[in-house]
Amino acid sequence: MRFCWSTLNVKNLDESITFYQEILGLEMSRRVSGGPNTEIAFLGEAGQTEIELICDGDNQSVNVGPDISWGFEVDSLDKALEKVKEKGIKVESGPIQPNPHVKFFFIKDPNGMRIQLVEQIA
Repeated sequence: MRFCWSTLNVKNLDESITFYQEILGLEMSRRVSGGPNTEIAFLGEAGQTEIELICDGDNQSVNVGPDISWGFEVDSLDKALEKVKEKGIKVESGPIQPNPHVKFFFIKDPNGMRIQLVEQIA
């Protein structure tokens, strides 16, 4: 068994795609129709777990709970922090270094999904 994707309903597909491409560097692997007034985009590396973004034009109510986050590993937390600040994205918490081997901070995507940017320290 392989974890193939995680789904997030979004308010604005183009805005969400821009966030995941520009901030996290994810590539869009495909964008398809999901039926009348619904579009779906998949982002991520081929053969890896992807993010599925669904925008239902008939339902603009998006409810992302506070108890879930997606973590993305970065080469440099300092550079990632600089990048999100340049883009005007608020840091929700951190940087936090709970042990000598990892440090991270949290931001939110345009839909309220908590995104954790993580640096593994050798």
